[in-house]
Amino acid sequence: MATTINLVVLKDNKMVVHIYQVGQLYSVAEASKNETGGGEGIEVLKNEPYEKEGEKGQYTHKIYHLKSKVPAFVKMIAPEGSLVFHEKAWNAYPYCRTSEFSTSFLQNEYMKDDFIIKIETWHKPDLGTVENVHKLDVPTWKSVEVVPIDIADGEQVAPADYKADEDPALFKSAKTGRGPLGPNWKKELVSKADCPRMCAYKLVTVKFKWWGLQNKVESFIHKQEKRIFTNFHRQLFCWIDKWVELTMEDIRRMEAETQKELEQVCKGT
Repeated sequence: MATTINLVVLKDNKMVVHIYQVGQLYSVAEASKNETGGGEGIEVLKNEPYEKEGEKGQYTHKIYHLKSKVPAFVKMIAPEGSLVFHEKAWNAYPYCRTSEFSTSFLQNEYMKDDFIIKIETWHKPDLGTVENVHKLDVPTWKSVEVVPIDIADGEQVAPADYKADEDPALFKSAKTGRGPLGPNWKKELVSKADCPRMCAYKLVTVKFKWWGLQNKVESFIHKQEKRIFTNFHRQLFCWIDKWVELTMEDIRRMEAETQKELEQVCKGT
């Protein structure tokens, strides 16, 4: 599954992709805290710079404790301890990848290579008009389902996930003047060449090798990834006044503080 997520967040079109990174990292830290508690959530093992073969970026290794967040049919058959997942990510923004050429490599230690989620992302200052941005071979590209995500479209949000203060169709930024995003905001941008735009092209590959459950679980994961991408980027846009003036130094300091908080919560202290 490939998703394209359209965003409008910044003042300078030349910097739109790189300043978006600040918003993305800020929102990841905040979302991590919101998802952690009660013995579940996200544990950050490593968050450090890396450099390899001329490529520079940030390496993270996280553990996800997700027992209450998987479907009942999986919990019924999952062995104890198998609902703990490791994510290793190499973020060389604006392209993010793992050693398997993807942005994040999420692997369950119990199932090993039989359960893998790969997410590859290109961040581009456009409106999602580039086809096959990940340069897949023809047979693979033909098998990909393209799923556009419009962060202002309330129809793409589940009723249980909806929050009025995280709705780009209602939000107005006090610091940037951006928003609210009307139903035709993407069409209006086409005629405004000087107005910044941002699209995150995500390629999601799921492998769940378990007889009798493979198709059901893979379909569930794809739906959940779309839900996560949608809700996260709606939050990112509506939190712009909290992060738009931050620097990368501010973000790294915030990440370090968040890591300590998550460690304490996961340990129950």
